[in-house]
Amino acid sequence: MQKQENTCAICLNNINSGGRQALFMAECSHTFHFKCITSNVAHGNLVCPLCKAQWNELPFGTAHNPIPTPFVTQSPPAPLYPALETPIFNDDDPIDPPPQMWPGDTPQQMTTGTMEVKTFTEYTVVAKSSTKDDFAIVIHLKAPGMESGMAETARAPLDLVTVLDVSGSMYGTKLNLLKQAMSFVIQNLGPADRLSIVSFSSTARRLIRLTRMSNEGVQQALNAVGSLNADGGTNIAEGLRMGAKVLEESRYKNPVNSIILLSDGQDTYTVFSRNHQGSVSNYDCLLPPSILHPAGRAIPIHTFGFGSDHDSLAMHRIAEASSGTFSFIEDTSSIQDAFAQCIGGLLSVVAQETHITLESANHGLKITGIKSGSYESRVENGGMKGTIDVGDLYADEQRSFLLFVNVPRSGIEGPTKLIKVNMTYKDAATGSVVELGEQEVSIERPETVTDNQICIEVERETVRVQAMEDMVAARAAAERGAMDEAVEILESRQREVHTSVVGMSGDLACEQLQHELQEMGRRMSTREGYAQSGRAYTLAGLSAHTKQRATLRTSSIQSEAALFGSPGASVGYQTPAMQLMVQKSQLLMRSEPSLQDKLP
Repeated sequence: MQKQENTCAICLNNINSGGRQALFMAECSHTFHFKCITSNVAHGNLVCPLCKAQWNELPFGTAHNPIPTPFVTQSPPAPLYPALETPIFNDDDPIDPPPQMWPGDTPQQMTTGTMEVKTFTEYTVVAKSSTKDDFAIVIHLKAPGMESGMAETARAPLDLVTVLDVSGSMYGTKLNLLKQAMSFVIQNLGPADRLSIVSFSSTARRLIRLTRMSNEGVQQALNAVGSLNADGGTNIAEGLRMGAKVLEESRYKNPVNSIILLSDGQDTYTVFSRNHQGSVSNYDCLLPPSILHPAGRAIPIHTFGFGSDHDSLAMHRIAEASSGTFSFIEDTSSIQDAFAQCIGGLLSVVAQETHITLESANHGLKITGIKSGSYESRVENGGMKGTIDVGDLYADEQRSFLLFVNVPRSGIEGPTKLIKVNMTYKDAATGSVVELGEQEVSIERPETVTDNQICIEVERETVRVQAMEDMVAARAAAERGAMDEAVEILESRQREVHTSVVGMSGDLACEQLQHELQEMGRRMSTREGYAQSGRAYTLAGLSAHTKQRATLRTSSIQSEAALFGSPGASVGYQTPAMQLMVQKSQLLMRSEPSLQDKLP
């Protein structure tokens, strides 16, 4: 596709000159003076003068294609065009070649270290005559870090598509806040990153192609955001279809890709299957088949429920099915912080296709279970082997996985090998595959054991997993209307967390977990409260805990010290890169509370 300069291809004059001239942006994303293109179409030219794409949405009055309201350069209500069959989106900007690796170079030179893998056993010693069923082992990962201010070339560039709800309910303050948040996102992408913006209401429309965020690209994106106008219904499925199409049909592929979906309402165009109670039983029809069953690389969708009227069940399912996250923006003024946290992670991906292989190191020992949250795990070969697919990791991001083995008796004193741990991942910036050396997990087997204390790391992860499982159980009770039962489940778990060994030690992770359980119970105490905010709060919390990745589920994002993982981990799974981006957003909001005036 031919790249358009800042001129109208028909009259060859600058499209920004002439004082408030009306413009027409075609479905292929090329822009012309409205007067020029309507004259062109009137003479029978039904293809784009630049790229020759066949048009289905015409800037000319017919019974099926009424003349749309043009948008004006300095006063931007955007037109709403009927979304008919779209062209192939293969007009994306070229990308830079991957960094060249010279002999002797290692993938870790792009980051500040290698992946850390640590293992912890429930007890370090077990008497040789004893057996242990469901003996717990924790596998803990920490991704390489990225130094603050590291050059853009040292990280993996991003292909990002934002799919934005501009239905009538977004009119006014919500739309202004969305424009402000999108302005922040645009201005924090690097020149190697590419962005496409899709808006949807009753139909969907691509506002800009997948465009590099050079100075020119940034201005194009800001112009597109400035043109957003709220009107019509809510067609989430069509917005996602178009967003996925942009990434799937692009000629070039950056190493990292993602979709951000924001909506404040419920899809009013998709026909859902429903259960006998009339509730929607399957939200997968909102997702394009290519997202549900990817033939190539997966496209994670990070969803944001905006305000109290969005469909949290749908948004959570979309994120869950695509390996993304779901955030609940309860206070609409925190939308910029929510976006900042998300892109802080996406702009710091250091590892991809992370895969853990577990193997029994003792013919009498079997792996009996793996607690991996939403990450796919398998126990194979009769318990002799296990695997965990971890996928992408942000810089400094941590993961803990709890597995169980049966420990047999030992005929001799000394160390007993339990399992072997191997891990591979792909360096996101270079594409090189990194294989870490095999680690063996073992325990001592003395004749007798007199004083044996549980490992604090295993206890902490056990507490977290049990709390997560009770959140799932409480949510199931609330969904069937058993609010008292839901609250009792959460209160009981809160007491268990408080009296656990790690809880009694004053561990900050447990204190935060107790607060979350208490708040979840408060929002589940009545059916009305659960429908208004409890469901969304709970689902956003589960999204965070099952992915071990930061989501927004309160009115504001904190940036305090230490929660889950090893000492120094950040609150709610936030990484340092996420924290820095949120702090940047909050500082900007304090110094310039209204960025709307700066939008085109």
